[in-house]
Amino acid sequence: MSPPTLVIVSGPAGSGKTTLAHGLARTIGCPAICRDEIKEGMAHATGQFDPAPGDPLTVRTLPLFFAVVRLLLEGGVTVVAEAAFQDELWTPNLERLSQLGRVRIVQCHTDPGTARERTRDRPPRMAHADAQVIDDPRYFEDFRRVAMSAPSIDVDTTSGYQPSIEHLVAFINDG
Repeated sequence: MSPPTLVIVSGPAGSGKTTLAHGLARTIGCPAICRDEIKEGMAHATGQFDPAPGDPLTVRTLPLFFAVVRLLLEGGVTVVAEAAFQDELWTPNLERLSQLGRVRIVQCHTDPGTARERTRDRPPRMAHADAQVIDDPRYFEDFRRVAMSAPSIDVDTTSGYQPSIEHLVAFINDG
């Protein structure tokens, strides 16, 4: 039996990573575990909540996110893990997960104007401080991509996916 694959989908807010993660997971035939979706469920259960960068709910979400991804990989399940992974904050946990399977990194990007427009146009989400983050004039400049020793591919999500989903799946399967 071959080891499972951990597909890390990352990028700044509004870069299209959640939509791409779900599309990749459907095409590959595996689950997509999205940090923000876990946080939304936790916020729903909590009730009243005021999101802010680094808020207590975010702090509680991170270990749960990594535990779910770890459980799946330990069970031999390929998984797409999606979040706005920033190198210095996330890489230590991602590197521990890399011991459980093959890693492929998909880095999403678009121009800041498109990302801001997408963020403003999407339905409000109870647990997210996107508006506070996306309006920071240094957010995109300061975003630090995951820099692990693993095959990585850049995806421009401005208008569809460049390269295509099919190309990305080939990269994930063949690396």
